[in-house]
Amino acid sequence: MSLLEIEHLAVKLGGLTIVQDISLQVDKGEIVCVLGANGVGKTTLMRTLSGIYHPSAGTIMLDGHPIHRLPAHAIVRLGLAQAPEGRQIFPTMTVEENLILGGIQQGKKSSERDRVLSIFPLLKDRLKQKAGSLSGGEQQMLCIGRALMGRPRILLLDEPSLGLAPRLVRQIFDLLQQIRRQGIAILLVEQNARAALKISDRAYVVEGGRISLNGTAAELAGDGRVRRAYLGERRGEASTAADIPEGESQKRGISA
Repeated sequence: MSLLEIEHLAVKLGGLTIVQDISLQVDKGEIVCVLGANGVGKTTLMRTLSGIYHPSAGTIMLDGHPIHRLPAHAIVRLGLAQAPEGRQIFPTMTVEENLILGGIQQGKKSSERDRVLSIFPLLKDRLKQKAGSLSGGEQQMLCIGRALMGRPRILLLDEPSLGLAPRLVRQIFDLLQQIRRQGIAILLVEQNARAALKISDRAYVVEGGRISLNGTAAELAGDGRVRRAYLGERRGEASTAADIPEGESQKRGISA
């Protein structure tokens, strides 16, 4: 049984069907990424998993329990937390106050805060600083750290690299792998397909509110359609060993 299992999910907003017939799963300890252009329903999907929206059809199961009709706070208590697109921290509150709010549903306080700060040590010296005064990268760390305060079993991340410099993007993605090593599964929506596929176990491509492709991250990284649409490769351009995730060059007989 998968930790998170979505079957034939559909979501209507304002009379329009935004998500239609999506099925995907996330297993314990996995990083799974969802790729797709703007406006195809990725954020709607994440908000529905979090309980902000309710589906018009389909089911969402968390560790075998249906959550698709539950309110957002109940879903958090069951172990699913989201770091939303655009960070959405509380800018006039301190870093410490933002973290405390993240754990309030679970009653998590100082011990959980110390664990989060061990992952994001840059925040430790900024606990009394207003969150709005942090840099973009620090705000993203705070957003993820706030979600981790409830000690979730699965973490939803919506565009964590948005607006960040390349150096900070690498740092954020390194931290995601550290989070995964703590046993937390991650469902990642990300425009930076190259970075997302590099750290993910499996991937799905959403087009027009539907899953159009899915497979291992290595399989999708080598798929010509994905390479042209999301990795910037032109038709007929040959793959190179440098472009292929670690381990795949040996599978394909390509020497480094």
